[in-house]
Amino acid sequence: MIRGRATAEGTGSYTQSFAGRIAPDHFRSLLGLQLSSIGLGTYLGRHDDDTDAAYGAAIERALQLGCNVLDTAINYRCMRSERSIGATLQKLIGAGQLRRDQVVVATKGGFVPFDGAPPPDPEENFQRTYVDSKICSPNDLVAGCHCMTPAYLADQIRRSRENLGLETIDIYYLHNPETLRPEVGETEFQARLRAAFELFERKVAEGEIGVYGTATWDGYRCDPGEAGYLSLTDLDRLAREVGGTQHHFRAIQLPVNLALPEAFSFFNQAHDNEAYSTLQLAARLGQITMASASIFQSRLARSLPPELAKVFPGLQSDAQRALQFTRSTPGLTTALVGMAQIPHVEENLAVARVSPVPEAQYMQLFQSPQG
Repeated sequence: MIRGRATAEGTGSYTQSFAGRIAPDHFRSLLGLQLSSIGLGTYLGRHDDDTDAAYGAAIERALQLGCNVLDTAINYRCMRSERSIGATLQKLIGAGQLRRDQVVVATKGGFVPFDGAPPPDPEENFQRTYVDSKICSPNDLVAGCHCMTPAYLADQIRRSRENLGLETIDIYYLHNPETLRPEVGETEFQARLRAAFELFERKVAEGEIGVYGTATWDGYRCDPGEAGYLSLTDLDRLAREVGGTQHHFRAIQLPVNLALPEAFSFFNQAHDNEAYSTLQLAARLGQITMASASIFQSRLARSLPPELAKVFPGLQSDAQRALQFTRSTPGLTTALVGMAQIPHVEENLAVARVSPVPEAQYMQLFQSPQG
């Protein structure tokens, strides 16, 4: 395994290597790290060697163009996305073209993954891989696809570290924990969250992960009355109970794009008797915030209203304008975008040469025609 993790010195040196070539505010400073405002995601793609190779080339090109945030999950492409990142990092670090401390690697655990390709019988595969080996029981599985018991998550962290070839995962997310809440009830949900956070704090102490967080789809964007809602205040309180004031619950991920702006526009988070948007509160709590689906899996890459060109000048395509919207969102650290082809990498990373728009300019999109 590659030893070490992302550090202030390493990510700082990476940032300095792009001085004069990209906009200086392309990088954001959180938890002492310098993170690129555009990150590479690895969600989509076939389960085959050609796609693995394409991702490897895309990751290498992204690192060359100023993207030092790589995001994946153990269930993405049946563990192949993690392995594509791992193989690329091994190649570049082994050749002396990259240092481990310069890149921030994030992955997720919770959904039951397959290994290499979907098996003919998923239930038999789960029984053989996890139940027969005493990692978890059938009762631990929720919605037929999700588990977050400590033994299961410890196993997933081990597998992810092996897939990535990394001694330490910089950011480890609990993947869509809101899946459990309506299935198991509030009391059991809170108990499982606490047990997961306790495990994560131990894994930080053991050097297997740097910080941990929650990667969600609906949890931070929905109404507080909905069953899948997640309170960032409650999660922060739980982390403080488990890990003290120096706890390591320091990152969240959620969708942010032109079609799904709720992380910024919906004030659904209560804290100290005030209402905040999720991104506002996360910023107050000092958390890294990452946007998934920044261009909504290419659905926002074309046919956008022409008015957006006025709000986001200096760009050549709707995909770039959609990405500029997300990376300019106040309170956001990194806009993740899936990139498995070098032309897409080059188009998206061209945005890094342009500064994010100021908040006043960004807010024009939320004003009525009458002002």
